Amino acid sequence: MNQSGLPTPPPTSATSTTNPAQSSSNAAGQSASDISLGSIVATINSTSNPSQLNQYLRSCASKDVREVLLASILPGNQDPLTLLNVRDHTLGILYILSARLHTVASDNPLWHHIEGFCRDFIPEHARVAPDRVTLLATGIRQFAEAEGNPKLAIAPLSDLLVKYPPTLSHLTTIHPIFLTICVATRHFTAAIPILAHTITTIDLSLSDLTYHDNLIYHYAGGIALAALKNWSAAEELFEICATSPGSAASAIQMEALKKLVLVQLIYRGKTSPPSKYMHPILMRLFKATPYSSFMNAYPLQRDYLRTIVENEQQLFANERTLGLITQAIDRAPRWAIKKLTTTYLTLHLSDIGREVGISDENEVKSLILSMIERSEISAELSADGTVSFSDPPVKFEKTDVDRVLAQAQQQDALLVRLEKEMERNREYLTKAFKSKDDTTWGPAMDEDGAFGDRPSGNWVEDMSFA
Repeated sequence: MNQSGLPTPPPTSATSTTNPAQSSSNAAGQSASDISLGSIVATINSTSNPSQLNQYLRSCASKDVREVLLASILPGNQDPLTLLNVRDHTLGILYILSARLHTVASDNPLWHHIEGFCRDFIPEHARVAPDRVTLLATGIRQFAEAEGNPKLAIAPLSDLLVKYPPTLSHLTTIHPIFLTICVATRHFTAAIPILAHTITTIDLSLSDLTYHDNLIYHYAGGIALAALKNWSAAEELFEICATSPGSAASAIQMEALKKLVLVQLIYRGKTSPPSKYMHPILMRLFKATPYSSFMNAYPLQRDYLRTIVENEQQLFANERTLGLITQAIDRAPRWAIKKLTTTYLTLHLSDIGREVGISDENEVKSLILSMIERSEISAELSADGTVSFSDPPVKFEKTDVDRVLAQAQQQDALLVRLEKEMERNREYLTKAFKSKDDTTWGPAMDEDGAFGDRPSGNWVEDMSFA
């Protein structure tokens, strides 16, 4: 151990410049005394082929010895990172940084090395070692948390995430790490540039992804967008999480389903029928929760909604849904009034107040005027307190039509491309034929009208976002 606290590499009489291909073939027979950080740095400097260098770095020593060597410094307290530059030695620096961040005996690298790498690395070279990219991303998060400043990781992880995949529509292991930090630190806006790109491609050669990564990314993304009151986008991400097919239902999917229902109540005033891809067990479990009672009572039974909240306040607080619950209750009178417009042509303010559970006529009047001003309803309020409802005028601007057509064309092109890719995927076709008669993932239950258009009525077990 030297003065800096880093382990001192074994002494070497000469710096090795062994051909990487030859080194990788002989690496299995090398002992710890045959390899040094100096020889590793020399090979990094002399090798221009990323694949050959990756093979050498993987096999130059046993895993434990390799990681300790990569996390150490050269004789004379010289940091090997000062002998390398990111543009020419992306892969070598990636190995060194990821090793330092995960080696207990190592001092953490200077933060400017991490920031510089994430900003300037060559993506094509880093993609040769996707597991080291994952190690780097998790190491950055852990380092920031150890410093007591998790938001420190947002900028470098954002740079890493933007540059690493071929497009931001490719899901990587960096996505869930970045999103969970944005949510945990409440820096929701930092996630917007990433969430603006719909995930359409999962390439396991690009990232060592797991099914859990997909769930966490979409769940955390839904939380971020709900916090920003982007209800439509939040609904979509929660639904993707809740309906992603898997061998068994996940606890995260259950949490996503709860928040999906609340977001739909806030945004639409009612829930939508569940996707046929949703695991049936989720709906059965959901019906046993207070959220189901809340959904069934929404929006007309306002007093009962408050009773549910009073009785289950601790549960809602523990599950981080109290904020969404409160917003849903605040929106309930508006949705109740909107439902009245489908039944009545005229109503007095007192009648409306009685229907929606508001005794103060002036409060009802203010609410009606607010809804008219926001174009939530089309109505006229007379001097005697009578409200006359009418159908809202239909307005289409040419720019709106053009925008919708352009979006439809983009979606069509995307679906055609994805369909062609699936047709070329032998594994997908084999599984599709084998499971076409499997009813395990059949239509999610519609028992007792759990969801639907009837009058219906922050935040996970393995993850907690404060």
